[in-house]
Amino acid sequence: MKKTSLVFLSLALIITYLVLSMNIANLRTMHYAYAQTNAVMFATLASTNNSSKGGVAASNATASGVGTNSTSSATNTTTATSNTTQGLQIKEGVNYFDSASGYLAYPSNSNNNPTNSSATTNSKKLPAVIMIHENRGLNDNIKSMANTLAREGYVVLAVDLFKGQVAQTSQQAQQLAGSARSNSQLTISNLQAAVNYVSSLPFVDSSKIASIGWCFGGGQSLQLALNSQQHPLVATILYYGTPLVTDKQQLSNIKWPVLGIFGDKDQAIPLSNIQQFKTALDSVSIPNEIHIYKGLGHAFANPSGANYAPNETVDAWQKTLAFLKKYT
Repeated sequence: MKKTSLVFLSLALIITYLVLSMNIANLRTMHYAYAQTNAVMFATLASTNNSSKGGVAASNATASGVGTNSTSSATNTTTATSNTTQGLQIKEGVNYFDSASGYLAYPSNSNNNPTNSSATTNSKKLPAVIMIHENRGLNDNIKSMANTLAREGYVVLAVDLFKGQVAQTSQQAQQLAGSARSNSQLTISNLQAAVNYVSSLPFVDSSKIASIGWCFGGGQSLQLALNSQQHPLVATILYYGTPLVTDKQQLSNIKWPVLGIFGDKDQAIPLSNIQQFKTALDSVSIPNEIHIYKGLGHAFANPSGANYAPNETVDAWQKTLAFLKKYT
């Protein structure tokens, strides 16, 4: 009997070990898989749109626009590495500000090569977008989104506000975001340097630079707009950006259109604050599109989160691309 018990115990331990090993392997690959989710979904959508004249709408999306004012989203390195993938030129480790290294993606047209002296004369200059990460940092998800947007014809610089650090836990993410917010002047200088960097690229139209961010990055996209008097932008996009500025005097610094994407069940941003934001923008005659999705919470466009809503994410992305196209 004892021998039989020992055999069963040994088998149980072996099975437990195998299960734990598989789970650990899955966790290691999960983040990368999540990073690809939106990119693949958007690529499929783009392919479908290109094959039909009228395009495809996300029929299951429950978007409800609040309104539109018609008057008017690791280790730090200092040496950039470059490669071309799926029609894009990719440069990692772009040193655009002090020790900050960003991720640059743009269409791999031969005329859009920085070493090509004819780039400024033989090709149409491209609009650019400053992309600002969530509180997890410049991770694979943000890089995938940069690639996705670059394939739409934009030069995209995904910035790094965390000095090369990528959060692995919620606690670490909160600490990194809190540090960046408490050192607001350094953070703003980082973003302003990103605008100056893309403006200096010979294949970028420096008069057509926008910004986009999610969550923490959405709040920083708005902060960049409030501090861009020296180099005005053409558009500001924020997905459920925190903190959300509702002061009319502060918002009056913005002289270009704003797109806001929100969920009405967002516990981080009460619906009343979103409505105040819309009212304040209207009161100072800032063109805006504020879309509030019914029944959705914070970070609904993040495929790694519990609130992820794929249909509404597709719909919001369509609105984002239409907004960028309109103003760039």
